[in-house]
Amino acid sequence: MTIEITGNTQWQAWQAKILPPVEQVGPGLWSIPVPIPDNPLRYVLVYAIECRDGLTLIDAGWDDDLSWRALTEGIASLGGSVQDVRAVLVTHHHADHLGLAGRIREASGAWIAMHSLDAAVVRDLPPSDELGRVLGDHLEVHGLPASEARTVVEAMGIHRGPRPAVPDVTLEDGETVRLPDRKLEVMWTPGHSPGHSCFYEPDRRLLFSGDHVLPRITPAIAVHSRTEGDPLADFLRSLDRLAGLDVDEVMPAHEYRFRKLDGRLAAIAGHHAERLAELYAAVRANPAATAWQLAAELEWSRPWAAFDPASKSFALAETVAHLVLLANRGEVRRTGRRPVRWGAV
Repeated sequence: MTIEITGNTQWQAWQAKILPPVEQVGPGLWSIPVPIPDNPLRYVLVYAIECRDGLTLIDAGWDDDLSWRALTEGIASLGGSVQDVRAVLVTHHHADHLGLAGRIREASGAWIAMHSLDAAVVRDLPPSDELGRVLGDHLEVHGLPASEARTVVEAMGIHRGPRPAVPDVTLEDGETVRLPDRKLEVMWTPGHSPGHSCFYEPDRRLLFSGDHVLPRITPAIAVHSRTEGDPLADFLRSLDRLAGLDVDEVMPAHEYRFRKLDGRLAAIAGHHAERLAELYAAVRANPAATAWQLAAELEWSRPWAAFDPASKSFALAETVAHLVLLANRGEVRRTGRRPVRWGAV
């Protein structure tokens, strides 16, 4: 065990597959579990910080009526209301973190803050029909037959749901967010998203890690249709950046709180090293394979045949991210255009 679990009630709830309770996890600091409907992650831990002028939230939760009710009831259990929220600091733009921020802003007038790179993703989001077309094309490029690509696009539900809220304030690496009674440092940790950021509170030695560091699972590092650069290389550098940080407790966005950050960082880096080696071996064993074919050769948490279409698309995106890193290291090369195929160097 590379970590020490501090959120024991959260861990017990995770084992029992139930929602953990609202908890006070520090002076003026609460965790509010907000469910993610029909998702194996189950919930997002929204952190509520009590300030002199109201509440600051870190992340907001999925935009769904069930989630909204859990958030508002959680805030009410602290003796407040959603109208008391003054700010929402969002670790990254994914829907389970940004989703409810717009509703919160409408109800309270709170400002929403996010790293500038993720704010740009939200601001420049194409219409849903174009997103679906681009996703389908991306899947075909990496080896899916057209009929299966259409099935995946439909399963992803891109045509459903409201547009995400555009942040009012953009954040940059190293910036200090000054709240009444406390301050948080922005630590840019790209990989899971271009602008993913952790919030570090040096006075209390707390790290609000978003999805960058979780106690049990590794965050998805993926190449999607709009991804630029080498997200896995970015992610591994971001892990290195947190090594040695003076942290007493990690407050992740999923699962449960923990200590021993450095051990967990090393374990996550080790996981990706093993995955890269496994994928390189698969490329050597399957010359000129597509990423779709290679993904089916890898070991996942459950058999490939048991994956639904959306899960397969996520696995494909992670496989492509690892292939991009191997290509940038000069270990594999890509050939062809539609579909792209991979071979060992």
